[in-house]
Amino acid sequence: MEPTNTEIALHILLSVGIIVISAKFLGTFFKKFGIPQVAGQICAGLLLRFLPIFSNFGHENPGSLYGETNQFINFMSEIGVVLIMFSAGLGTNLKSLIKSGIKSTAIAFFGVITPLILGTLMALCFWGFNGITLEDPSKFFKAMFIGTILTATSVSISAATLKELGKIKTEIAQTIISAAIIDDVIGIIALTIVVGLSTGSGGIIEIFIKTILFFVFAILLGFLIYKFFKWYDNRHPHSRRMPIYALGVALIYAYIAEKFFGIADITGAYIAGVVFCNLSDASYMESKIDVNSYMFFSPIFFASIGLKTDLSQLNLQMLWFAIAFVLVGCISKLIGCAGISKLMKFSWKESYPIGLGMMVRGEVALIVAQKGLSVGMVDSKYFTPVILLIIVSSMLVPILMKKAFKEKESPTAIV
Repeated sequence: MEPTNTEIALHILLSVGIIVISAKFLGTFFKKFGIPQVAGQICAGLLLRFLPIFSNFGHENPGSLYGETNQFINFMSEIGVVLIMFSAGLGTNLKSLIKSGIKSTAIAFFGVITPLILGTLMALCFWGFNGITLEDPSKFFKAMFIGTILTATSVSISAATLKELGKIKTEIAQTIISAAIIDDVIGIIALTIVVGLSTGSGGIIEIFIKTILFFVFAILLGFLIYKFFKWYDNRHPHSRRMPIYALGVALIYAYIAEKFFGIADITGAYIAGVVFCNLSDASYMESKIDVNSYMFFSPIFFASIGLKTDLSQLNLQMLWFAIAFVLVGCISKLIGCAGISKLMKFSWKESYPIGLGMMVRGEVALIVAQKGLSVGMVDSKYFTPVILLIIVSSMLVPILMKKAFKEKESPTAIV
């Protein structure tokens, strides 16, 4: 007997209520120990899998009570991803990004390409090189996607550490922040290309053409949207309607990106944020968007990551994969970013903190992994290494960065 609409609605209310409360509680609890809240929210999802109400999560059964609830949570998670990426775009300092110059761009590029290559090779070492042909490159693309997950940088932990040390206005800090922003842009482009190639939505030339066309379209339309909203913002400063209109534009951008260009919807949302980031009320708009994201959509998204993570497949081989994933993720960023920093005329004592600052991973890595899951690029069990990387890098980087600046300032430090 199929459940009634009322029964489904009540089941959704109960499920979402439990998710929001548990995610926020564990997120706050983890924050007290210096661990990012997202890690706590993910762990909440992992624990909720043991409750009967969530035991069937991930095993879709359309029309059933659990199936309809799962579908609703997945929809809310997708909106949560769009909000997070839109907010990230709104927080972009476009002027600083343009002025950052060759140094930050070079650091960002090598901060993407090094993890991409090393991560791909690491995955192939575990899965084997056999069976990869021009006719069937699926295994190579899946390995390449593992590398793509490692390209993301979350600079929030590094920025907080630099601020605490009184170094936030130094050249090193500005280089890290600018490079991290550019890193995300390049990483999103890499994600777009890899997903496009792997899902068979066109050859490499077609994917590049679609990507270029999307950015041309997004920039031209974005310029017109920016001009209109700048005029509107001057006439109605701090209008509560502005964030609503901007959110609507972000959702439409996300739809157009994936529907007509085959570009990831999160790319469209991010670009929409960049369109609005130079408005005088951008920070006000970001704060309003963050309220909705912080209170409701983000906890559901991060908790759903935990709910989808299948720990039953965590065998010894998967454990070794997770350890290798964390090591390659940390070392590749350090090598790529610190190495190119040295070539860009930074000293070793300056290059090392730059490499450390680019090492932290956060929500963007999870969003990329989630995208891979939705298009069949990775299994849910691979969320475990990503979660481990976020926790390890978030705890390790502040300790190493404080030590690096302490040695840098010490007159007895070895040069």
